[in-house]
Amino acid sequence: MTAALHTSALTSLPLLARGKVRDNYAVGDDRILMVASDRISAFDVIMGEPIPGKGELLTKMALFWFDQLGPKGLNICPIHLTGEPPESVVSVEEVPQVQGRSMLVKRLKPIPVEAVVRGYLAGSGWKEYQDSRSVCGVPLPDGLKNASKLSAPIYTPAAKAAVGEHDENITFERTVQMIGVDLATRIRDISIRLYVAASEIAAKKGIIIADTKFEFGLDADGTLVLMDEVLTPDSSRYWPADSYAEGSNPPSFDKQFLRDWLETAQVGGKPWDKTPPAPRLPKDVIEKTAAKYREALERLLG
Repeated sequence: MTAALHTSALTSLPLLARGKVRDNYAVGDDRILMVASDRISAFDVIMGEPIPGKGELLTKMALFWFDQLGPKGLNICPIHLTGEPPESVVSVEEVPQVQGRSMLVKRLKPIPVEAVVRGYLAGSGWKEYQDSRSVCGVPLPDGLKNASKLSAPIYTPAAKAAVGEHDENITFERTVQMIGVDLATRIRDISIRLYVAASEIAAKKGIIIADTKFEFGLDADGTLVLMDEVLTPDSSRYWPADSYAEGSNPPSFDKQFLRDWLETAQVGGKPWDKTPPAPRLPKDVIEKTAAKYREALERLLG
């Protein structure tokens, strides 16, 4: 495992943007180098301490899913990978910052909709269901519990927010107003196909994918392309099938452990108000969070 990388500092390429986890650099006009750092965020706040190995793990897992679902595998839709080695576009001295944690991808026009698919009722979906018996305008039957499996996956999109802001859950009808009926329908249908296929693959490894989000962009020809990360523990809720029980939150292979710790953390003698700066993460919280991510990868890839 290489040393933890909180923030990359490449000088051979122009920086386009820093997200919660990824640093994106321009490679000419048509490609982007996406570097997955070891940063971790919770409640839309980036923590000051990195989680060692997280960026490499997220990249390895995303590449696994792109292989399974893209042209090399089930070929559900085009993907943004160029197939070129990321190390080939940086200087020799910068290779250690890039190796194992980067993807060289096509530069696309991003679509401002997060394509969220839920197969189980959890998180904000469970909260919304208790109030309205629906999620993002999708009506659901009475009698469901926390972590209930839905009779069929539902599409519950969100409008993308700026870094540090909360994505906003919206209805499918709202996405039609934003991007048009044809594109909105294609994104919904492809997202559900991706989720169903991934869920079947994960189930064979003893993993439940409760929900996930996909991001899409358009290339110069107007082709719809799957982009960004895909089916990582940062963008999905992973549960171990052997400890799943309806009615309670199963232990998850993601940042839920960190979120739970932060709910009780204090800053300046007061409960943390979920705004920057974040509390300092103790060593054992960093190690246990890293272990959760590793377990997801090990179960999935063996």
